[in-house]
Amino acid sequence: MPAPSTAAGQTSAAPSPALGAPRGRRRAPALPPAPEPGTEPGTAAGQGAADQAGDVVRWAVFCCVLVPVILVVYGASLGGAAGTALGLVSVTATCRLLLSRSERGLRAETVRPRRRS
Repeated sequence: MPAPSTAAGQTSAAPSPALGAPRGRRRAPALPPAPEPGTEPGTAAGQGAADQAGDVVRWAVFCCVLVPVILVVYGASLGGAAGTALGLVSVTATCRLLLSRSERGLRAETVRPRRRS
């Protein structure tokens, strides 16, 4: 295949925008819903984060089971699939531990009153 000509004045790529050029409108981040009356501040957000973390862990556990099955179906050895499962389980357990510590820290941070100076 012949190479394209590189004559002066001919470019094959579209001109790149200047560094200071405006990009387009960005949306403002959505605000979290207001807490319902009678609930403690921070508990609704903490429960939502806990639900999301639980979903992540559930999907990770599902993948820990699914990936080795798929490896065996496509011809990988049982030992290789077992090693993969062991690695995935260890990564999932570590992530679950870090998520629970993070959630515990967030809960403690929202409950603790702030000092005013």
